[in-house]
Amino acid sequence: METTSEDNQEQSQDKKGCFECCIKCLGGVPYASLVATILCFSGVALFCGCGHVALTGTVTILENHFSKTFSDHAMLTDVVQLMQYVIYGIASFFFLYGIILLAEGFYTTRAVKELRSEFKTTACGRCISGMFVFLTYILGVAWLGVFGFSAVPVFLFYNMWSTCAALRSPVANLTSEDSICIDVRQYGVIPWTATPGKACGATLSDICDTSEFYLSYHLYIVACAGAGATVIALLIYMMATTYNYAVLKFKSREACCTKF
Repeated sequence: METTSEDNQEQSQDKKGCFECCIKCLGGVPYASLVATILCFSGVALFCGCGHVALTGTVTILENHFSKTFSDHAMLTDVVQLMQYVIYGIASFFFLYGIILLAEGFYTTRAVKELRSEFKTTACGRCISGMFVFLTYILGVAWLGVFGFSAVPVFLFYNMWSTCAALRSPVANLTSEDSICIDVRQYGVIPWTATPGKACGATLSDICDTSEFYLSYHLYIVACAGAGATVIALLIYMMATTYNYAVLKFKSREACCTKF
């Protein structure tokens, strides 16, 4: 009976030790960085994937309905291809950067919470953390610009969609349908010499009914939402990295003062 009692005590101690170990491990997980990484990956994937397809659909709409001569939209085609290559670069960069920031989050969280008594931070480690803080701030400001830029095609497609909706309204039947037009030349997308450059009445209504217009419009909305999600992810990264860096710097000064 005594042996059984001792075995039970040992098992309970083992379970307690395992539970405490799990709590320590969970305490070292950078939840803020983890959430930001998932949000960043999702946002960048939506922005890059939907933006790439939407740009292709936009060029198809312009070629088929607004610019019959290739020389009129040749520059736009080159710009769209360049933007698609930039999208590839953005996706690759943020995939690597998100992983690096998550790893850095594990490092700083482990250092801040001192999961191991022998764990020490170095000047090099604090310098790297500070570099990530600065770089994340720069990327956050840049993505604010990307978010604003991604809202421009949404605005243009919304104007076109609302004009098509006006064509189908009872009020439009009382006037001439040909008086309701969309001229894409006024947005600077194609030059003023492009022909026909605008679409009116039934032609405009047919454009709005095409699958390219419907798909591109909604993909631009999703891409804009993805850019917004990326901005939020970078804001979370900023707060997490700034807090961890400030605590590490404070503790390094405290340790230096304690030595003397």
